Amino acid sequence: MPEKETPSPVILVTGAGKGIGRAVAEALAARARGRAASGTGPAAPGVKLLLAARTQSDLAALQAELQGDGVDCAIAAGDLAERPLQPVEACLERFGRIDALIHCAGVGRFKDFLEQTPEDLEFTVRTNITATFLLLQRAYAAMKAQTPGEGGMRGQIQVVTSIAADQPFPQSSTYCMSKYAQRGLLDVMKLYGRQDGIRILEVRPGATYTPMWGEMPPDQVVRMMTAEDIAQPMVDALWLSPRAALEHITLRPLHGDL
Repeated sequence: MPEKETPSPVILVTGAGKGIGRAVAEALAARARGRAASGTGPAAPGVKLLLAARTQSDLAALQAELQGDGVDCAIAAGDLAERPLQPVEACLERFGRIDALIHCAGVGRFKDFLEQTPEDLEFTVRTNITATFLLLQRAYAAMKAQTPGEGGMRGQIQVVTSIAADQPFPQSSTYCMSKYAQRGLLDVMKLYGRQDGIRILEVRPGATYTPMWGEMPPDQVVRMMTAEDIAQPMVDALWLSPRAALEHITLRPLHGDL
């Protein structure tokens, strides 16, 4: 998304209250303030952010932080499982367009396969599969309706799946199932995206220390990646040449997963 293509790009981030989503929002804000958080890549003054998450207090605190630094930032609090279209509609209402969707929101319940309940299954499927499908479908439609920029690009969609989208793990039956489903959806969307000028990127992180993990032994935490480690290449990918499409990133801890 070169600066000359979209002087004030509008970027929607889901799951922005915590973890990878928050790290992405902070990295984008650093670009908007005129510098790259990693010290590499172009600055992007004028970036506008719509941050979505379940918890209002998380979003309000982040918004206050970013707006205090002069970043144009709006928020939309709500449960994706209940209102999957809300983030896109809020973004279009506030800014009138959407140049990139970075979908980081997701859930998981981890227990033995035979202990998973119908409620566990429904909880995971509603957010990771149903809401993801509807959210991406709405964002894609909005992007397709936009006038293409340089190279014919109309927008970008990034989704954080997991290495669980490719590799099975014990205690993760419903989670792995949902991530495999996300991978399948994105593979199909890439076929459409190549025709419509919409870049689709799947991001598969390995062991990354986020609130989803809960309390972890310090000797394991030190081996894990941070949310910032994942956010950096995601944000960098937004500013690739419009002639190129990065379709898949896998990130793993240097010394291997846990």
